[in-house]
Amino acid sequence: MLALRRSLIALVAIVGVVAGAVTAWVVTEASDGGAHATRGEAAIGGPFELVNTEGETVTDQDFRGRYMLLFFGFTSCPDVCPSALMDMSRALDRLADAAPAKLERVVPVFVTVDPARDDVVTMAAYVENFHPRLVGLTGTPAQLRAAADAFRVYHEKVMPETYFGGDAPERHEKGDYMMAHSAYMLLIGPSGGYVANFKHEAGPAEIAAGLREHVDAS
Repeated sequence: MLALRRSLIALVAIVGVVAGAVTAWVVTEASDGGAHATRGEAAIGGPFELVNTEGETVTDQDFRGRYMLLFFGFTSCPDVCPSALMDMSRALDRLADAAPAKLERVVPVFVTVDPARDDVVTMAAYVENFHPRLVGLTGTPAQLRAAADAFRVYHEKVMPETYFGGDAPERHEKGDYMMAHSAYMLLIGPSGGYVANFKHEAGPAEIAAGLREHVDAS
């Protein structure tokens, strides 16, 4: 059942990234009057205003000049989120060993899609379980919805029996809920533009290799 759920979430992730990328290709008129496609940047990313674990308001502008390694999830997530954040942490440790100058240019960021439960205190306690540089961001429902939309991240409140395929653990009380969400990790460049994405199945070695490839240490 766990493998099935991960496959479904990964499929959502792939669809979201592909949809965003496809809409970003620009069709222009060629010099001979015909239409041709030119290479463009994926339409992923944009302005946001959220709150960090110190209770301070931060925006996309606070990350300019650095790369964001970005993941959306929620602290009550039983498997996908902690495994993704652990992979992120281990990838950053690998990057520190192989290319420390590049590590300094990367900011790992975890944004909740569950603002009702993931307040500042909850997020602060949660991110301490992962990389010491991990930035946790929360906010109002409207703020988080705008951020998720900007980065083409799917998220939806579902009941435990839906999330777990009818086999909800007893610890989930009646009326409780889970968050179905995209499970890809995004690399956002110093100017705020999309650079790359890593699917959920990508392990620390693949993520670290991608960072070495895409991050400019200058």
